[in-house]
Amino acid sequence: MDVRNDMTKAPATVGADDAPPAVSRRLRLITVIATFGGLLFGYDTGVINGALPYMTDDLGLTPFTEGMVTSSLLLGAALGAVTGGRLSDARGRRRTILVLAVVFFVGALGCTLAPNTAVMVVARFVLGLAVGGASVTVPVYLAEISPAERRGALVTRNELMIVSGQLLAFTSNAIIARVGSESGGVWRYMLVLATIPAVVLWFGMLVMPESPRWLASKTRFSEALEVLKQVRSQQRAEAELREVSALAAKEDQQKLGGWQDMKSTPWLRRLMFVGFGIAIVQQITGVNTIMYYGTQILTDAGFTADSALTANIANGVISVLATFVGIWLLGRVNRRPMLMTGQIGTTAALLLIGVFSLVLPSGDGRAFAVLAMTVTFLAFQQGAISPVTWLMLSEIFPTRMRGFGMGVAAVVLWLTNFAIGLVFPSLVSGIGISNTFFLFVVAGVFSLAFVKLYVPETKGRTLETLEAELRARFS
Repeated sequence: MDVRNDMTKAPATVGADDAPPAVSRRLRLITVIATFGGLLFGYDTGVINGALPYMTDDLGLTPFTEGMVTSSLLLGAALGAVTGGRLSDARGRRRTILVLAVVFFVGALGCTLAPNTAVMVVARFVLGLAVGGASVTVPVYLAEISPAERRGALVTRNELMIVSGQLLAFTSNAIIARVGSESGGVWRYMLVLATIPAVVLWFGMLVMPESPRWLASKTRFSEALEVLKQVRSQQRAEAELREVSALAAKEDQQKLGGWQDMKSTPWLRRLMFVGFGIAIVQQITGVNTIMYYGTQILTDAGFTADSALTANIANGVISVLATFVGIWLLGRVNRRPMLMTGQIGTTAALLLIGVFSLVLPSGDGRAFAVLAMTVTFLAFQQGAISPVTWLMLSEIFPTRMRGFGMGVAAVVLWLTNFAIGLVFPSLVSGIGISNTFFLFVVAGVFSLAFVKLYVPETKGRTLETLEAELRARFS
């Protein structure tokens, strides 16, 4: 299978839209409201970082049950990704996001009120269903409503909201811990805050439009045109609808949309292989060991528990700043070299974390050296790898099965995340933190080779042009 990435030397030309200011404001508002799903994704995955030490005391967690509490969300996310993808293809992107807002609220409340480990694991699993569904549906919704030349910037706003949610979790954890560390159940206050953005997401999406490409895939062309007119100039909306409608008719003839089509269509199978690889590459950097266990990593490096919670805020700050840089870069450089640069940077940082943990004596020197490397790691991860991953997964699949295709790829991503989150505490306990990070370094080398050999370039094309190129390339 030759799926190398010299697919097209120059991207297809995309004309700038002469849309009036009101149209641009409408597009920004849609992006802000939809990306509250990303904020919830970030908060609910990041809050465990600071809540876990207090939860361990209250619920009597062992290293194994710590891993279960952390990774049950990830297992739920795997199921939520494929379910959310199928639901969004069948019932619409907007309606699916509304359902996810309710699941976010119920899951967060269940975690807050959990009386024991078993209930906590179940509630985290429910919360994971929403996280996984949002990880698929929100980027697809944004990709399908965005103009081609702004798609990179708008879709990666969701990544910005994810890391902003994680920063919010780290900051609120530190504040709540300092204010209420003497009172029992302080972790419950950390968890309950996630109900607020869930309410905002639900009410906001009530007045947002459906994806025009999803409407076209259901032959609801007049509705699709009305949505496009909200976010494009009239002339461009009509031209874009003609392109989308032609492709929708072709896909309807070919009946693209599920497992049977995937198994019987060689180019889709090969495309799914690439999607799986991109998903795994994003996770086996070990990013979520730092997102979930960053406080414990810093404590092991030499910080006190309270200092580690405060120092961990630096990880959240650099993630947000790096994502701003990543959004800026995506408008100026190609996706694939950006992904490879991020992998080189993260692999080098992980290598140095392992070396410093191994050779430096315990104390402030080792603590700040490890903190510096976790910050460096997150700069490359959140500034390059993560935004490119979610953006490319939202771009590469055909319109009729975009939710399904991205959902299946996201299942692989979340299962990889689940496996890493589950075994990380046991790995650190068994072989030490240095050797654990050295394992991630080896994985990073293999990931770099995969991207160089197989990942295509997607920048600068409309989704319809990109689909035609990928179909020709992978056939």
